Amino acid sequence: MQRVVDVQNLKVIEVDDLSPPPNRIHAEVLVVGGGLGGVAAALAASQAGRTVCLVEETDWLGGQATSQGVSALDENNWIETSGGTRSYLAFRTAIRDWYRRNTKLKPEAARNERLNPGNGWVSRLCFEPKAALAVIDDWLGPFAKSGHLRILKRCKAWAVGVQGFRVTYVDLVNLESGERFRATADYVIDATELGDLLALGAADFVTGAEPREWTGEPAAIDTYDPEDVQSFTYPFAIEYRPGERHVIAKPPGYDQNVTLQPYTLVVQYARGPRTYGMFKRAEDTYGPFWTYRRLIDAGQFDDPRYPHDIAMINWPGNDYRHGNILVPSPEEQIQYLRAAKDLSLGLLYWLQHEVERDDGGKGYPEFKLRPDVMGTADGLSMFPYIRESRRILALKTIVEQEVATDGVRAVHFADSVGIGRYGIDIHESKRNRKQVISPAKPFQIPLGALIPKVMRNLLAGCKNIGTTHITNGCYRLHPIEWNIGESAGDLAAFCIEQSCTPHDVRARPELLLALQRRLVRRGVPLMWYDDVPVNDPRFEKVQMLPFEQPEVLARLDKDMHAPQVTDK
Repeated sequence: MQRVVDVQNLKVIEVDDLSPPPNRIHAEVLVVGGGLGGVAAALAASQAGRTVCLVEETDWLGGQATSQGVSALDENNWIETSGGTRSYLAFRTAIRDWYRRNTKLKPEAARNERLNPGNGWVSRLCFEPKAALAVIDDWLGPFAKSGHLRILKRCKAWAVGVQGFRVTYVDLVNLESGERFRATADYVIDATELGDLLALGAADFVTGAEPREWTGEPAAIDTYDPEDVQSFTYPFAIEYRPGERHVIAKPPGYDQNVTLQPYTLVVQYARGPRTYGMFKRAEDTYGPFWTYRRLIDAGQFDDPRYPHDIAMINWPGNDYRHGNILVPSPEEQIQYLRAAKDLSLGLLYWLQHEVERDDGGKGYPEFKLRPDVMGTADGLSMFPYIRESRRILALKTIVEQEVATDGVRAVHFADSVGIGRYGIDIHESKRNRKQVISPAKPFQIPLGALIPKVMRNLLAGCKNIGTTHITNGCYRLHPIEWNIGESAGDLAAFCIEQSCTPHDVRARPELLLALQRRLVRRGVPLMWYDDVPVNDPRFEKVQMLPFEQPEVLARLDKDMHAPQVTDK
């Protein structure tokens, strides 16, 4: 019997592996994992006319933006115009339009082109998960209706077949019914949050922190530590209801967590510790704790369904760093997941009883847990927010010195299939290494980071690409994961059309340029330009110029004194 963890319901499913699955599925592109990368991959491959099967283990598609509860998007400062693909920017616009269509906004909010429903200060777009979920379902719906796309929710991979250098099948189980499927495809994209297919033998991978000897990274550790994996988190949503009392029962482990975690509004920065106020902005902080990831700013609504603010809590206090979620033992994984839930509920209990109030006294019993926002009975996210996955041993591994440079941009990759911008943000791990935050320059996503060294029909579709423990810290965010998935989906479609492999595309300049032109036409930027957004009529020409005429890039690099690295 194979044993599979049902993360949503925290139980182990036993799967009969003595006989082949009775149900067979074939698609040209199989996308396993329905997070932002998986959704973008399925959308791109479907739009290219390929048949697609999209598999997701939870009830909700959308990953970070929905089932993981992080619906205050972690993005770059220029995201309204630069730093995302055309489809990702359209996704953001569609979320705003969902509120205009489905809620009653005050006139000034409705007119705001850059509406931020929550007005959270960490993000230019904070919203309820249901808004992103509705957009995703709406976008994928026509392809599902036409039969080009098959969506299997509450299904998870439990076995992988490999022959030679190809994945021959992926066996799936429905976590509710126990029904088993064998899925085959021309191309398989692992877009799971934890790199599930890698763990099942689809490709070689690495976990944890690589040593400096391997990568040459200045911030790397001395000795390889596969257990040094970033913490994960169960976000939750609370409503502020003044004058009311909505306290929860003290969760298991609270007395230990309150001191060991600890629960605090103090954040350690390089410039020293800073204590956040709840509703007031304390000196030398970025804003109040309450509005950090606020999803609903009730002041923007004239709607009885939104009488009060709603905030999502994703804070160092509920980062679970006491166990590596990538362990192979199902029982140990569930143990950590349960403990992480208790940790998050403990933070809520602390906020209701013990946090220092702005007006004196302790605790805000008026904070009401909102299970409906997360779509769960316990009020915590359906799936934990995962920061670090298993990572493929790729044709190209991106290292710290390639993104943290002295130049205007990060080093140039001739095989770029996307861009991103975010600081290297590594949350504390099981090994109790403190959070690392350091700047990174606008960077590219090299094609080689999506391709395993050996396997010919497998692609990485989210945060399981060829990064290190350190560079994962800037490649794991919402718009970048979307771009990774979108490029993987379009690459799979391109390879089917051209009867070639991803390895061929990277090795043959004419194929690589054809893929890059194709990506640019669909609105995937390959270079970072602040002043030439995806809707600019010059976009395609300017994007391709450094790849079609490398001497132009050489002049730019010389003018900007930026380093250039081409990995072959």
